[in-house]
Amino acid sequence: MCGIVGIVDHGAGAADERLVAAMCDRIVHRGPDSRGLHVAGQVGLGSQRLAIIDVAGGDQPIFSEDGRVAVVMNGEIYNFVELSERLRARGHAFSAGSDAEVLVHL
Repeated sequence: MCGIVGIVDHGAGAADERLVAAMCDRIVHRGPDSRGLHVAGQVGLGSQRLAIIDVAGGDQPIFSEDGRVAVVMNGEIYNFVELSERLRARGHAFSAGSDAEVLVHL
């Protein structure tokens, strides 16, 4: 099972990427296949991935087309194929085959 971490730092003005990485270090056993970090302003997200779906292209965080939305998740979206088809019909572009990617478009 993957592991996710996050921080919102209201006091320092910017989230500390080293702290997010240290948080990931503590849960590396939850997802030994890859690590993803994203820090933007006061928000920091981290992911330790156990690759099951879209092994080659499903690393997280995953971003929307314009980069404004980032997501890390743990779990499975069972109807992601149907959701992807509907979102593509509305003009959304997908860069991977991961179930998590539908979240940034929804």
